[in-house]
Amino acid sequence: MQRIAIICFTLAGGVATVLVAACATQGSEDAFSRYVDAQGAISLPEGFHDWRHIGSWAVGDEGEDIGYLHNVYTQPATVAAFQKTDNFPDGAVLVKEVLNAESADMTTGRAGRGTDVAIWFVMIKDSKGRFPDSKLWGDGWGWAMYNGDDPNTVVTEDYKEACIPCHVPAENDDWVYVSGYPDLRG
Repeated sequence: MQRIAIICFTLAGGVATVLVAACATQGSEDAFSRYVDAQGAISLPEGFHDWRHIGSWAVGDEGEDIGYLHNVYTQPATVAAFQKTDNFPDGAVLVKEVLNAESADMTTGRAGRGTDVAIWFVMIKDSKGRFPDSKLWGDGWGWAMYNGDDPNTVVTEDYKEACIPCHVPAENDDWVYVSGYPDLRG
């Protein structure tokens, strides 16, 4: 990160006072998002569990116990912006952590709970189409998937084949299942 010092001179009673303010600026590679490099490679954000949890999904085959529990997180500023505009701001990050699930009979009935991480999905809003030659960017988003045992390696090769087919029902909601995220509505 580069730092730029801004120096202002003021005269108060004929005495020069110097005010120095250091402003953090982002380098060109992270001017868009700190989770995207200059070539469009997407990284899994560290500390996303400290972000705002906006919803969960329990997923299983028809008539079967749930097999996966999906928890979705975003930055608090993204929630605030969405609540004001009903749109995701440029640079918004959505992280879906998919946990394997197990089911058991409990005193409250049959219940499922998340266990270990199966995969992570990351979507980063890109309203400007910054990476037109990348197969991980398009339809207004950057798309990446990571296996649960390797949070440093993107396994998605082409978002049109790996991601869009699951998101077709949400196409009219900017490819995001916003109906499952009550915190976006306030």
